[in-house]
Amino acid sequence: MSDLDNLRTAPEAPTPEALVDPPVPATPPTAPPATPRARFVLRATAAVAAAVLVGAGIGVAVIKVRYDDAPAPVAAAPAGAAAAPSPNASPNYGAWSNGSHFGSLRDLLLPLPIGYQLGPDEGDYGDDTSLTPDQLNSYLDERVKDLPKEKRDQVKAALRAEGRKGAGVRSYLSADGKMVATLWLDQFNQHAVEAENAVMGALSDTGVFRQGPSVPGYSDAHCFLPPLDPGAPLDDLECTAGVGDLLVSMHVEGVAPLPKSEAVSIFRQQLERLAIPGASA
Repeated sequence: MSDLDNLRTAPEAPTPEALVDPPVPATPPTAPPATPRARFVLRATAAVAAAVLVGAGIGVAVIKVRYDDAPAPVAAAPAGAAAAPSPNASPNYGAWSNGSHFGSLRDLLLPLPIGYQLGPDEGDYGDDTSLTPDQLNSYLDERVKDLPKEKRDQVKAALRAEGRKGAGVRSYLSADGKMVATLWLDQFNQHAVEAENAVMGALSDTGVFRQGPSVPGYSDAHCFLPPLDPGAPLDDLECTAGVGDLLVSMHVEGVAPLPKSEAVSIFRQQLERLAIPGASA
């Protein structure tokens, strides 16, 4: 068992004070921290759920949209691609010019970068998964579980009305075992994607969280970090962005100080993979 695991599984559930100035591990930890998705912060869907409850205008009435079929799909170029695919090619995944993405969410998720391997499972969903209909239903249940019981069905119905098509997740463990990045793609109505991403941006500006790094070329992407006690051994980073009908979110956890530039690079590569033809960042 690694030192990082020991910090997560200590039998006495140590207080923050007990984690101040921990001993420096003799060797880098080799096992990933097993943590639920974005434990430190309200998820985007939960934030929008709260907006629904207070009548902020993000609800069923504003989530209906008509997706026009594009005459021909154009593949989104993976990060670092030298040229666009041939017009005669039949891509397995990509984006239409109207912002709708096609193909498996596992294909749309960023492949493992050099120096990374699949990380820990994200709860019951695994470490490299496109959610089944049953899993998607469970996923929505999870998003509303902390709301008052009498409001859960109402909010879940509002989330369903956003036209939830699917969700996919992949986790990435760094070679030294010190950092895990987990990427989620949630596919639903484009206007609702914009609204949820805007809510996350508003949360990041409340002053409750530490200011996160910017994502070069993506001004509507938001990154922020939770408060951190001096000497805390672990840190977290959260990033979100909307790309057409996909809400992209990344949760990073690892040994402090986090390599923020490396984490942002992963997030940027994911956004580049989802690029919409004709759109400018």
